[in-house]
Amino acid sequence: MAGIVAVLLVVSGAVSEAQSGKATPDSASRAAQADVKAQPHAEQAYSLPPEKLAQAKALNRIRVWVAIAGSVWGLIVLWALLATGTATRLDVWTRETLRPRWMQGIGFFGFVLVVLAVADLPLGLIAHAASLKYHVSVQPWGAWFVDNAKGLGVSLAIGVPVALFLNWVVRKSPRRYWIWIWLISLPLILIGTFLEPLVIDPIFNKYSSLNATHPGLVAKLEEVVARTGTQIPPSRMFLMKASEKSNGINAYVTGIGSSKRFVMWDTTMDRMPDDEIMFIFGHESGHYVLNHIPKGLALTMVGLLFLFWACAHLAEGMVRRFGHRWNVSAMASRTGFMVLFFALSIGNFVSTPVGNTISRHFEHEADVYGQEAIHGLVADPQKTAVSGFNHMGEAWLEDPDPNAFVEFWMGSHPSVQERARFAERYDPWANGGRGEFFEK
Repeated sequence: MAGIVAVLLVVSGAVSEAQSGKATPDSASRAAQADVKAQPHAEQAYSLPPEKLAQAKALNRIRVWVAIAGSVWGLIVLWALLATGTATRLDVWTRETLRPRWMQGIGFFGFVLVVLAVADLPLGLIAHAASLKYHVSVQPWGAWFVDNAKGLGVSLAIGVPVALFLNWVVRKSPRRYWIWIWLISLPLILIGTFLEPLVIDPIFNKYSSLNATHPGLVAKLEEVVARTGTQIPPSRMFLMKASEKSNGINAYVTGIGSSKRFVMWDTTMDRMPDDEIMFIFGHESGHYVLNHIPKGLALTMVGLLFLFWACAHLAEGMVRRFGHRWNVSAMASRTGFMVLFFALSIGNFVSTPVGNTISRHFEHEADVYGQEAIHGLVADPQKTAVSGFNHMGEAWLEDPDPNAFVEFWMGSHPSVQERARFAERYDPWANGGRGEFFEK
């Protein structure tokens, strides 16, 4: 049931910076690609020394198999809960044991959430053990289990009420519930995006004012703010204490409206110079300036309409065909809602490459924007961007030569190699030209 939150608030799985839906490359992207083709070709803009390359290959094999197994395993667990009659027996037990009805729902959906969290635990253990082995993670096991417990608590606090409400919607409108769920999803997505940096993120990480500890960097970031026109004052720039958990480096923009903010990991300060951080800040600013969030929301709503319609019909078909075997009498029951959730999980899995394709397109646009945004602010935007990608790739042990199909299906961002290769060759100002987003 943790996926209920994902289905409604993130649905396509690629909503961190770009949401699901459909899009095609615009003229800016096409022209940028034309500029690149005119430049010399470089195969290894991002590379690793032999020892780290071997580690990256080994770690990424584990990452891929854990991700694939996680997607399939989640569907298997949901199917098993229905096919073995466990969901039905749980529903009967809660109705016989708990009063009133809403307490029965809390017991039912809460138990399912816990079962799914426990089922996910073995793969999480494998992934964390691999990250520790290759020194990407430094988080002790005790702290890791605490974070997982916090995650379960958040899932219970959000997922159970959402499940109760949507189950009520299905009961009240057994024929058109999928339309109502679609209409409800937009405010849920907006609320979730707004509240995440204010409520959810501080549960797991510590934040402090970036201006208080690194005023010189903030002054440089304000130059990018002035150039891009983004509304991110120093009071909304934060430093996250990531070094307690990770050796990775990162910086990002999150939130919408008054919750919008720039966050930089403290690990980034030690391994990336200010000009590379300015490039990352320019990239993240591009998501706002290029309206990736409203575009993503619009695309998500279109995708959700089709997803809810298709999955509602799939769920109803499963109830008709397997309902007797699974002891599911109707879609309006709690077990019927479980069938709907199973269908949504299938739809979410199948639509994953669609959402990720859109996300990669947005990320590429933001890379172009970020490189142009620091033009004139740093000595060499091309070298700065390439160096930044190399620092990030090495910190996370990203494979310089990832599997193309894996990248297509699972990658919400272009590969580090692809991004660095583009940055190395992208120079629209050569021979008196102009950028796609900035004249100079």
